[in-house]
Amino acid sequence: MRTGSEPTTARSALRLRLGLALWGVVWTVFGTAVFALVGRPGWAAACGALWVVTTVDLALVVRHIRQGPHYQPGRDIPPYRPPERRHP
Repeated sequence: MRTGSEPTTARSALRLRLGLALWGVVWTVFGTAVFALVGRPGWAAACGALWVVTTVDLALVVRHIRQGPHYQPGRDIPPYRPPERRHP
């Protein structure tokens, strides 16, 4: 939750995370294929498991990007009001 005290120039790193997830998918697909072709089933399975993890991360990043500016605040989104403090 934003409290209004964040820097006005703060930006979300979703696009960077998207690029890193794509890079991870490319390398895990490549690793899975190569290790399967050279007869290393253990390493192919490890790369396959990482492939699943990077694909899930990629799907979550794309979902957050598509949800719009509420989840990726831009310069035109004002900060939320700080929560009210209740004194006993």
